[in-house]
Amino acid sequence: MPRWLMWLWYHRNYLIIVVTPLALLPLPLIIPTSEARCGYVIILMALYWCTECMPLAVTALLPVVLFPMMGIMKAGEVSIEYLKDSNMLFIGGLLVAIAVEYWSLHKRIALQVLLLVGVRPALLMLGFMIVSSFLSMWISNSATVAMMLPISQAVLQQLKATEAQADERDFQAAAEDNHAFEMEISQTKEEKMDEKRPDTNVQLEDRESEHERRPESLLESKKKAMELKYQLLTKGMSLSVCYAASIGGTATLTGTTPNIILKGQIDKLFPGNNDVINFASWFGFAFPNAVLMLVLAFLWLQFTFLGFNMKQSFGCCHKSDRDKEAYTVMKQECKKLGRMPFAEWAVLTIFVLLIVLWFTREPGFMDGWATVLFNKGGPFVSDGTVAILMSMLFFIIPSQMPKCGGYGNNDEGKVVNSPPTLLNWQVVHERMPWHIILLLGGGFALAAGSEESGLSKWLGDSLAPLQQIPPYAISLLLCMLVATFTECSSNTATTTLFLPILASMAVAIKIHPLYVMIPCTIAASLAFMLPVATPPNAIAFSFGKLKVMDMVKTGFVLNVIGILTVNLGINTWGKTIFDLDTIPYWVNYTNSQP
Repeated sequence: MPRWLMWLWYHRNYLIIVVTPLALLPLPLIIPTSEARCGYVIILMALYWCTECMPLAVTALLPVVLFPMMGIMKAGEVSIEYLKDSNMLFIGGLLVAIAVEYWSLHKRIALQVLLLVGVRPALLMLGFMIVSSFLSMWISNSATVAMMLPISQAVLQQLKATEAQADERDFQAAAEDNHAFEMEISQTKEEKMDEKRPDTNVQLEDRESEHERRPESLLESKKKAMELKYQLLTKGMSLSVCYAASIGGTATLTGTTPNIILKGQIDKLFPGNNDVINFASWFGFAFPNAVLMLVLAFLWLQFTFLGFNMKQSFGCCHKSDRDKEAYTVMKQECKKLGRMPFAEWAVLTIFVLLIVLWFTREPGFMDGWATVLFNKGGPFVSDGTVAILMSMLFFIIPSQMPKCGGYGNNDEGKVVNSPPTLLNWQVVHERMPWHIILLLGGGFALAAGSEESGLSKWLGDSLAPLQQIPPYAISLLLCMLVATFTECSSNTATTTLFLPILASMAVAIKIHPLYVMIPCTIAASLAFMLPVATPPNAIAFSFGKLKVMDMVKTGFVLNVIGILTVNLGINTWGKTIFDLDTIPYWVNYTNSQP
């Protein structure tokens, strides 16, 4: 590569930061309207996000600078967009996830499920996928993959070592039997060799030496076959964990960032939506979709890396010594955790109580506890309120069970300090992804700027001809576009850029906004093809000895599966849950904008 090209590559971020705004500057200069100025900011941020020439969170702060300077919004109005109710829901959910990780509750859950499932190859893969998807519903996908992959590697290494030892034993037994057989016929061979010609004797000796080498060559071929088998199994297990984590994250409202962005955008663009997207309604739609996607993903990974030998892969009725030894490894890992302490019980209780309160706050088919107690005069209590309330308990409840005499004295009667609480702020400060909060705020600021400048109305009018296309075809095409875009950009940036445009388009062509916004939100999480698409993919790529083409070939089919399942869901049970066949009253047709 020429030196000047190397120089450009090494300094590409600085060049993009400087050249991009200058290259886009003719847009607001030639078209001096507020729509063009807002479009300038959105295109600039989109390019910065896609190239990552600056940290994503820093790019998300550009509206604070550019919107006031360009006369689109006042500084105070822009800044207030960065801390909405959706951010509070996100923070509360993350605090619960941090507590679960800090006390290793997720590892205990994972090992217990794996012990129930078993260690046969297909059952093991299914077990890891179930655990990974369940954990990623509540904690970050990256944390789930980072925890599950070392466990899977340890189990596979034990299976491989056990199988190698078994092959060695079989080889030694076969060699001993072969030696005894040769001793029995040696006398007959010597008599025949005396009767043969000398050249025939030489041929017989060659055959004998070949016969002696045959068990060794058989062992070598078995070793090569075993290496190939476990190479494929390692790849399949690594991909199954990271893909299951991405799928599981779509099942709950707090499972992944795009879901939170959707709720925030709906609340921002359609203020009178009567809390159409809440934890219960989202779970009712997304959980069946995630289960269906997970089953199809398991079948595809099983076919790709293990084949469809049901008896060998599942083997439910037979347990070999190898299976028992691998099972022992997981049991030993579980024993290392010891008995479940008071702190884990406390975290589990808060976690379960939070889920129950989320589901019963506004279940939809009946009045929830929030409606009965607090929301008679309006939507005062939200999912964010519940999340913050329950997460505050982590800073109140002690990590040790109080004794009869309280915490004040030890066994010797001396006064001692009280035990720490379940969480402290230092742990939260180290583990909380604060940059995501700024990313969420940047998306809400862009939506507000589009609405204030009139860019949303202009986009809606421009996309009005799409009304001639059937809605299901629009949803399918948009999901394909978003799923392709998210392979090269973060799912957060993808959702932030697309959702306001999709909302404007839906209003313009007179379809329910959720009909296109929900499928595209889930499609933004279907980044299965490239190692750089998501952090879980990158972690699996480093662990699983994968090649890029392994991930591309497997992930492409999973992308297709995900797009088809989410469109199946939105056209079946999604229509019932969100009443997608009728245009809701909170969509404003008069101005052709939200």
